[in-house]
Amino acid sequence: MMSIVQIRIFCLDAIYQGLIPEEIGELPNVRELVLSANNLMGAIPTSIFNISSLQIMSLTENNLSSNLPSSIKLWLPNLSILYLGENKLTGIIPESISNASKLTDLDLGYNAFTGSIPKSLGNLRLLQFLDLQTNNLTSGSSSSSPELVFLTSLVNFKDLKVLSVNHNPLDGILPTTIGNLSASLEKFYAYSCGIKGNIPSEIGNISNLAFLNLQQNGLTGFILSTIKALGKLQILDLSSNRLQGSIPDDICQLMNMGDLRLNQNELFGLIPECLGNITSLRYLYLNSNKLTFVIPTRLGNLKDILEINMSSNSLNGNLPPELGSFKVVALIDFSMNQFTGKIPSTIIGKIPSTIIGLQNLVTLSLAHNKLQGSIPDSFGSMVSLEFLDLSYNDLFDVIPKSLETLSHLSYLNVSFNKLSGQIPNGGPFANFTIQSFMSNEALCGAPKFQVSPCHTSSFHHLREKRVALVLYILLPIASILLATTFVFLFIKCRRRNKTPSSVDLLPTITPPRITYQQLFQATNGFSESNLLGMGSFGSVYKAILQDTTVLDIKVFNLQVEGAFKSFEVECEIMRHIRHRNLTKVISSCSNLDFKALVLEYMPNGSLEKWLYSYNYFLDMLQRLDIMIDVACALEYLHHDYSMPLVHCDLKPSNILLDDDMVAYVSDFGIAKLLDLGESVTHTKTIATFGYIAPKFGLEGLVSTSCDVYSYGILLMETFTRVKPTNEMFFEDMMMKCWVRESLPNAISHAIDANLLKPEDEHLTAVVLQCVSSIMELALSCSAESSEERMNMKDVLATLKKVKLWYLANCGSS
Repeated sequence: MMSIVQIRIFCLDAIYQGLIPEEIGELPNVRELVLSANNLMGAIPTSIFNISSLQIMSLTENNLSSNLPSSIKLWLPNLSILYLGENKLTGIIPESISNASKLTDLDLGYNAFTGSIPKSLGNLRLLQFLDLQTNNLTSGSSSSSPELVFLTSLVNFKDLKVLSVNHNPLDGILPTTIGNLSASLEKFYAYSCGIKGNIPSEIGNISNLAFLNLQQNGLTGFILSTIKALGKLQILDLSSNRLQGSIPDDICQLMNMGDLRLNQNELFGLIPECLGNITSLRYLYLNSNKLTFVIPTRLGNLKDILEINMSSNSLNGNLPPELGSFKVVALIDFSMNQFTGKIPSTIIGKIPSTIIGLQNLVTLSLAHNKLQGSIPDSFGSMVSLEFLDLSYNDLFDVIPKSLETLSHLSYLNVSFNKLSGQIPNGGPFANFTIQSFMSNEALCGAPKFQVSPCHTSSFHHLREKRVALVLYILLPIASILLATTFVFLFIKCRRRNKTPSSVDLLPTITPPRITYQQLFQATNGFSESNLLGMGSFGSVYKAILQDTTVLDIKVFNLQVEGAFKSFEVECEIMRHIRHRNLTKVISSCSNLDFKALVLEYMPNGSLEKWLYSYNYFLDMLQRLDIMIDVACALEYLHHDYSMPLVHCDLKPSNILLDDDMVAYVSDFGIAKLLDLGESVTHTKTIATFGYIAPKFGLEGLVSTSCDVYSYGILLMETFTRVKPTNEMFFEDMMMKCWVRESLPNAISHAIDANLLKPEDEHLTAVVLQCVSSIMELALSCSAESSEERMNMKDVLATLKKVKLWYLANCGSS
């Protein structure tokens, strides 16, 4: 009998469940043991920790419980990587873990470990990655020694790059020895830990630090000038503490800063003018402090800022028009301040624009200020705006009708101003209520707004009377002529005995039918030369009618079980849904032996063709736009249609592309409508293997989260150019495992190599970061539990932010 001498990888991803067998420890030559993302339960067998050959062990994302063994003679002496995060492990971290002296990566995060962080961790001198976050660990500090003792024991880590201890009740102060941590430390996460006291000036010694997050603690004192020594810092988050004093100019020397969050502290004084020199800033949060005086005009230099929040301060003066130079900003919040003057409608110079007339702006709040004047008509150019709050100001004049063009606007509040005139009733205003317009006594409009009806002028009254008089005279004459014509035509029709009785003489509003003969001729007898693709229930042909109109013809194979039902479902659904990213049915052709749908022609074929044909290529921006189009379609189906509609078969072959590479979701043959109040239904029809959500495939349960799951797989496939059914995967779930294992540092191995340009290091880095964010979104969409999956509104918003970030960092290249 052949014995197993090596288990290289176990990666079953939600397929294997139950206990890990004790016998696994009897395999003496195992080097890699990976059982991540399953449903394993119970304790980790003690025998595993005696496998001296083991180099890599990953048991993350399971339901493992119990304690780690504390008295092990070997404790894995050759182990370099140990991942036990996202389980339910309890007890203390054993001191004997230091026997695994070759460890470089240790992940114990997201468990229920208790006790203090062992000092013996300091013996793991090769450690590069240490994750202890989200446990119940303490620091070992006491009333006599309140410092975080464990940090002192970590100074032996000369190669440590990532340290994460957030969400633990450490309850101590940062020791001055923090400056002795590894000079190679790049990421330090210690938020929500109950850390008190001042930030030591010695923190400036960690010269390679790129990410520093100490938010939601009890830090006091000042932001020290030594912060300027952290020249490589990209993210600094000190929010939700009790820091005092002013924001030092020294912070402006952090020229690589992309994300600065000092909100929810007790900072006062001026906003440093020099912040405008940090042109790499994408996120600036200074809200909920005690900042005063005006917004520096030099902040207008932050042309690539994505979000800026200065709300809940005591800022005053006018809003600087230089802020109109923000090119890609998505959020501006200046509410709860003392701003006066008008909302600027132009930037400096002669080119008309608006401070907020930007294409990508999603959220704008200027509420609770002292702004005067009118709402600029140019607000209508903010085509992406979803949230607009101008309440509690002194604005007057009318509400611009240009706001009716803002199709995405879902929240509007202009209450408690001095506005007058008619409330617009078009576009998004059809969905607003009285809550949007309260305490504007001079407004008028529809009764639902609980305001006075609008009165027209006497000129309008006179014109209406004249029109009524003309109609009073002409209508009887027109009625007599129409009746005479009708009688004449009726008599003429009665005399036509040749008219078949089956012909309906009443006019119809249905689209014109296209006969089988027309389709037969237009497709050259449904020849293979016109075949565009084949699906589960039939084939799609290119058809050219006699008038040169080009169409797609979907012919159903009636020999296949379910084809009749598929045709009926698709006809019924496509007759009602309308969206720019859904294929349009022009007509149908149906008899006992033949059923076909006539569709709008898509000259660029399917996404599948563009992904897997070697003479086609989609760049980064095109793939982003296509996936945003698909997300828009699903958002409409799930949230904006009269009843939630589940597509059930989302995959690249069902994503079609028009002349402008705009994506359309097609093929609703197995779609399911959820009745009002229904969140889930059943089906006996199975979707395409590889894209099926677990409960859909196993139990036939259909909900909108099934589409979200499929969308997550589609995201992975679009940016990796690997099918979920690729032979490299043993099961369809394996694609998630492969993508998850590539994050965050090995994404270059998973991404479609065609997207990378080795000759342009900056662009390659931007693309890799962008795809990493997309893969994290994809994993969130394809979570095992449907309750953990995002909804399509949030998915769409996230993907739009990713696109904005990509454009901000490398334009449209």
